[in-house]
Amino acid sequence: MKQFIFLLLVVCLPLSTTFAGEGMWIPLLLQQLNEKEMQSMGMKMTAEDIYSVNKGSLKDAIVHFGGFCTGEIISREGLILTNHHCGFGQIQRHSSLENNYLEDGFWAMDQKEELTNPGLFVTFIVRIEDITAAILEGVTDDLSESDRQSVIDRNINAVKGSILREEYQDVLVRPFYKGNQYFLFVTETYNDIRLVGAPPSSIGKFGADTDNWIWPRHTGDFSLFRIYANKDNKPAEYAEDNVPYTPKHYLPISLDGVAENDFTLVFGFPGRTDEYIPASAMDLRVNTLNPIRIGIRDKSLEIIGKAMRSRPEARIQYASKQSGIANSWKKWIGETQGVKATGGLEKKRALEAEFTKRVNKKKAWKKDYGLLLPQLNKLYGDLKPYAISQDYINEISFRNIELLRVAGIINRYMVILDNNGEETFKSRLPRLIAYLEGFYKDYIPDVDQEIFGRLMEVYLKDVPKPHQAAYVQELFEKSGSNYQQMAEMVYNGSLLAKGEKVLAQLNEDPIAFFKTLNDDPAYKTTTEINNKSAEEVSQPYQKIDEEIELLQRKYMQALMEVFPEKRFYPDANSTLRVSYGQVKGFEPRDAIQYQPVTYLKGVIEKYVPGDYEFDVPEKLRSLYEAKDYGAYGQDGKMPVCFIGSNHTSGGNSGSPAIDGSGNLVGLNFDRVWEGTMSDINYDASICRNIMVDIRYVLFIIDKYAGATRLIKEMKLVHPKK
Repeated sequence: MKQFIFLLLVVCLPLSTTFAGEGMWIPLLLQQLNEKEMQSMGMKMTAEDIYSVNKGSLKDAIVHFGGFCTGEIISREGLILTNHHCGFGQIQRHSSLENNYLEDGFWAMDQKEELTNPGLFVTFIVRIEDITAAILEGVTDDLSESDRQSVIDRNINAVKGSILREEYQDVLVRPFYKGNQYFLFVTETYNDIRLVGAPPSSIGKFGADTDNWIWPRHTGDFSLFRIYANKDNKPAEYAEDNVPYTPKHYLPISLDGVAENDFTLVFGFPGRTDEYIPASAMDLRVNTLNPIRIGIRDKSLEIIGKAMRSRPEARIQYASKQSGIANSWKKWIGETQGVKATGGLEKKRALEAEFTKRVNKKKAWKKDYGLLLPQLNKLYGDLKPYAISQDYINEISFRNIELLRVAGIINRYMVILDNNGEETFKSRLPRLIAYLEGFYKDYIPDVDQEIFGRLMEVYLKDVPKPHQAAYVQELFEKSGSNYQQMAEMVYNGSLLAKGEKVLAQLNEDPIAFFKTLNDDPAYKTTTEINNKSAEEVSQPYQKIDEEIELLQRKYMQALMEVFPEKRFYPDANSTLRVSYGQVKGFEPRDAIQYQPVTYLKGVIEKYVPGDYEFDVPEKLRSLYEAKDYGAYGQDGKMPVCFIGSNHTSGGNSGSPAIDGSGNLVGLNFDRVWEGTMSDINYDASICRNIMVDIRYVLFIIDKYAGATRLIKEMKLVHPKK
């Protein structure tokens, strides 16, 4: 009965207490939950224009790009638009000092010049179904958590097996509302994805780290790919005779631009949010864990930045890695500041006080929900010491020291060899060799060695002694208690720091190679750190976290029952979502007001000749001086970026910004720094997403790159005229 009531709540919640812009909504439910509000904000479409299984709709133009970003189809020949930073890894892999596509850009002037990208894929959502009743059949309140999950897993397998689908389609089942509801997704994945075009980093990454998460922004953060299919338009592995994919729908492109308060719809695959955690969890995240992560990355970014400024090859080799490290680092800083600036913790505590007040007034609620918050708060207190150690170890061993990370990956294959035998091991070996070839291509041992020395100091000083590996303590003592000498001893003595030798031995005699690893100092450092962490940190952490997940599910159910006047959207989980809002400026601080649109004039104002962040190509400067904007300028100016109140997250990178009539007006790529806390604390006053104006994208393709053949593929419209 409680499950039935819960489902009614999801569909029937009133609209009065949500903020326009807040929420990541399931496309299947737009008609019941959102259509009227969206239309009141300026949308001229219906919910079926956005999501339909009976006809081509907006969802058929949206792809999950590589499993980590979003892309959209913008031509009848399968042309995909996504962010420059989403395609950055592919652009980097095709780059060299002789053909530096990162620095110079890349433009295929015909389809024969489009570059293949092994391993890159895009996934379409064919249809979505609410399967909650089938998944929770047989689930009762008296089941243990493990028994409950066993029933759910069995039901998921049964449902997936019963779904009618084509042989090239897949079925995914995902939990929503902390496991209180389940949806099924039928998907199609295409694996022949080719690079078509990318501006130079001086455009696609303009502002780099300084401007990352910052408004005003002037970045042309876009790249172009194309989907190829077999002659029947079905998914196929790469083949020379594959042809461009013909989509069910592609996005027309508006040349009319945006104005303040225009409706905007962002459609994509946001990664993860935690909007419904209790105040104790938010406090742990922003006041304890974020400072740990930030402090560690401060150190590694300083060393990487020094190398990139002084060595041209390092700028290429570390471009993607540095960007990934810096992106989260700066986001955590903004998240912490944003929660404090908007009183996020105080608002959580006020909501919890009201929740407790309401629960205590109703006997049934008090019985079922009265102890939820005290129990959650205690568990987060118990989790804290393990969470601290886990973040230190993850940042040091898995994310910032490359040698330890690659040793950890090699260790997985050692486990396969030990547990599954030589035959299974050798069948998987080509995958490892391919990975290592890519890894060592962009690996600089002396830079990594310096990072190792700096972060081992953090490990031995800040991780509690009971959570430290004895082997690392012994290495430190053997090096004379000198961190850089310790690093030198490990890197000089480790085969894994010497890429050519690793690959040669793996290809010649992989079994012999693996037998030498137990005495390798880098391999042993990694395995000892990870084994100690698994025993003393991960196991108790996981046990507490499982209890938290159980209570979080009950707390989510309780929130929706106790606050019937509120509207609840599910947390992001990398599934297809709609976010809607408006083009809007904001006031981040006293006496500062941000306008919603930036222009090419701002690019020129930031121009610093030769600077790796703010250099501007000569041709772009010439086009600006001549005001040669073609059909893409407005009132003698060239729009570059704009902001809106759409609720976005990681994974929304590359998502289309769509106007009220279903036309593409922009390309989502970032959030403002003040609003990066929207993953845990959306606040309509300062949460803004940043989008490239689509006219700037077209201007760069056409006037800057001369790739006019791509413009001719697109459908350009004037909806406002």
